[in-house]
Amino acid sequence: MIRQIDILRQRCVRLIKDLGLFERIVGAVTLVALAYGLTLVGHGAYIKVKAQVAQVLLERAWQRALDGEAAPRAWPWADTWPVAKVTVPRIGESAVVLAGASGEALAFAPGYMAGTPRPGDSGTGIIAGHRDTHFAFLKEVIAGDNFDIVTADGTSRYYTVTGTQIVHAGNSGIDPHAPGRRIALVTCFPFEARERGPLRYVVHAEEVQRIAESKL
Repeated sequence: MIRQIDILRQRCVRLIKDLGLFERIVGAVTLVALAYGLTLVGHGAYIKVKAQVAQVLLERAWQRALDGEAAPRAWPWADTWPVAKVTVPRIGESAVVLAGASGEALAFAPGYMAGTPRPGDSGTGIIAGHRDTHFAFLKEVIAGDNFDIVTADGTSRYYTVTGTQIVHAGNSGIDPHAPGRRIALVTCFPFEARERGPLRYVVHAEEVQRIAESKL
């Protein structure tokens, strides 16, 4: 009987020791997970702050463009500059548009695709932007909506949305040289997708004469 009690005691001691080791392992793993989580949160906060600061700098560069400065860069190493601003009054959204659709440009704002007609010129100008940031509002735009495009020289153009379309990136059907004065706002599709696919969402619009508001 004494022998059995001694064996049971030894087993309990080993179990306690093993449990202590297990708890230490769990504690270490928890600390590592916590540190990793804080790193992710910190990185996310950094990205968010960086984006907010970038928008402030872009707005300042846009104001300098309106003041007459040629190709004002939002930060010294930028390879692009503001060339226009799009405003959709019905949904209260606007975005500064940068020259070209390079990776850096699209990371911070929509880009006006090089080689396509400028606002006011004959043809179809193309402005591209990311679906999850600056052009996320395109999913709210509908036929009949109006929007303004102000260019760096201060000229304002007025457009009416004629329709929206889902197209393949390799076969968009957008002809920059088609008759008329049009703008195509383009982003990836579907809006909720995380991976970039072959589909694009296009908002088609044509320039129209702004109707002056009557004064009572």
